[in-house]
Amino acid sequence: MAGTETHYILPRPELAAPAKLLIVVSPYYKDIADNMIAGAAAEIEAAGATYEVIEVPGALEIPTAIAISDRGSNFDGYVALGCVIRGETTHYDTVCNDSSRAIQLLGLQGLCIGNGILTVENRAQAEVRADPAEQNKGAGAAAAALHLIALTRKWGDQTKGVGFKAPSEAIKLAATDNGPSTA
Repeated sequence: MAGTETHYILPRPELAAPAKLLIVVSPYYKDIADNMIAGAAAEIEAAGATYEVIEVPGALEIPTAIAISDRGSNFDGYVALGCVIRGETTHYDTVCNDSSRAIQLLGLQGLCIGNGILTVENRAQAEVRADPAEQNKGAGAAAAALHLIALTRKWGDQTKGVGFKAPSEAIKLAATDNGPSTA
């Protein structure tokens, strides 16, 4: 049973400069969303970061809102929060798979996103996962975003280049050489 297992949790990352995060939440199940926001907010504040919260209608809109924000804002990272509870139709599978896939694609493009969209079988599972005194998945999603921000800051200025890269000595010679000498 997942509730009795213990898991290793990484220490909170130390950020040299404050970070600013956007919590994007679908309050479809308002009480669950509110608990997740509380957990995420506490984790962000404990790391010395700041945040804003925006609401979207459902889990499928969360990745789109993150992409829109990334094009026009200055957030260092994002926390995606929502809850999808299995119902009687296959809509559950579509929402779970497509929201997760879209968030993953945004992450592969370089966005720092902690995915806290719960995908559960019933309300009881969601309540335990959202509760800051229980599994606190909102805080876990915020911690994931903070860790990705720390990695981006650590490696963000490094560039590897694409394709063939001439040795540095050859670059120096090419910059100073005007062609073969005839002397």
